[in-house]
Amino acid sequence: MEIKVDDLSGPEVRALIMEHLLHMQSLSPPESTHALNLDGLKKPGITFWSGWEQGDLVGCGAIKELDRQHGELKSMRTSAAHHRKGVARQILDHIINEAKQRGYTRISLETGSMEAFEPARKLYEKFGFTYCGPFADYTDDPLSSFMTLEL
Repeated sequence: MEIKVDDLSGPEVRALIMEHLLHMQSLSPPESTHALNLDGLKKPGITFWSGWEQGDLVGCGAIKELDRQHGELKSMRTSAAHHRKGVARQILDHIINEAKQRGYTRISLETGSMEAFEPARKLYEKFGFTYCGPFADYTDDPLSSFMTLEL
């Protein structure tokens, strides 16, 4: 897989982000949906990557710099046609390595607490993420799970 920094201008990437947003909105009420739209992903301090195999977009992920030592994982998504192929694992590994190169000492994330998010939580657990309390601007929410990884 080729993983590259992406400017979110391509139609495939835009469609995947829209799919991601619609799916998140179908699972959580607005106050518990923290997925970023295209404009949010283009803000300073956010780096977005897309993953490609033989010209097909297979997934994406982003990191938001919270401060010089702490990043937040955002917008992890695998294209529907590429589920269960290790795409998320490869993108997550890429983002963690990038965070280490930047000198971050921690990466945190927010994901859903419902059953639909269990595969994501299991993936993060396999990478060593542990459950924690809310961070940055998040507040306690029974529909959110917060996780962090010390680098």
